[in-house]
Amino acid sequence: MYIDLGPFAFEIDPGAIAGAALWAMALYLGFSPLAGALTDALAAWMGNAEKSLYATKEEFESTRTAREAQNTFYGSLLSVLPFLVVGTLLSLAVNVSLGEDWVFSGGVLVTLLCGVYDLDRRNRDDDDDEENE
Repeated sequence: MYIDLGPFAFEIDPGAIAGAALWAMALYLGFSPLAGALTDALAAWMGNAEKSLYATKEEFESTRTAREAQNTFYGSLLSVLPFLVVGTLLSLAVNVSLGEDWVFSGGVLVTLLCGVYDLDRRNRDDDDDEENE
C-alpha cells in the first residue's frame, strides 16, 4: 500500500499490518486478565488526573458517571497499544526466523488457541464463583 502525504511518501505492507494485528489479538486474548487490569489502571489514572481540572468537589462529583464511562472507554482503547507493540515485535521475529507465510499461519493458530484458553478460563472462573456461593 503506497501512501503519499505531500512531501512524505512511504509504502506499508498490508501483510505486515495483518500479521501484527493477529499476533496482538492473540496476546490480548491470552493475557486478558492483564488487559482488564491495565484498562482499570488507566481509567483510574485518568480519573485522578481530571480532579485538578475541577474547581469544587461538588462539580467534580456531579459529572462522575459520565467521566467514569468515558475514562473506561479511553482506558480500553489505550490498553490495546502495548499488545500491538509486542504483537508487532513477535510478528517481525516470526517473519525473520520462519518467513512471511508462518506469520499468518502462526498468528491464526495462536489466536485460536488463546481464544479457546480464554473461554475455558472464564468458564473455570464462573464455576469457582458458583462453588463459593
